[in-house]
Amino acid sequence: MGERVSDGRTTVERTSDRELVVTRIFNGPVRMVFDAWTKAELFQLWWAPKSSGVPMLSCEMDVRTGGGYRVVFGKDADNSMAFYGKYLEVTPPSRLVWTNDEGEEGAVTTVTFENEGDDRTLLVLQELYPSKEALDESFVGMEDAMPEQFAQLDDLLATLGAR
Repeated sequence: MGERVSDGRTTVERTSDRELVVTRIFNGPVRMVFDAWTKAELFQLWWAPKSSGVPMLSCEMDVRTGGGYRVVFGKDADNSMAFYGKYLEVTPPSRLVWTNDEGEEGAVTTVTFENEGDDRTLLVLQELYPSKEALDESFVGMEDAMPEQFAQLDDLLATLGAR
């Protein structure tokens, strides 16, 4: 389809007018990578790109099918922005599907975790947007943010004992 960027480890690619796919192999077992996505105390350590200078103020996760999440970023409570949605599918440790409900142009995100052998995990993140325009707006931010976020996740996995 179209635009594709890669930093050598993370690939961010538009696969259609409305779909974005991000892939990366992590040095860590599937269960450990899945936990980093589903335990709020771990998620808070890597999700916000440090270069943005906007810290995560809070993270609430009820990771079960039908559960929800709410993540708040900002300098303080008066200058913050919340992202929230519902988990449509939770299949530990291989698959997560959630909505992004903060606006009408929010995507549905699907993340899969596959064993690549030797304690490595192939992560595939797919986002399906309601319109081409919504993906156009998100793609610019994703191509910079996702590689940085995933590098931060790599650092966290190393501290958790992954090689």
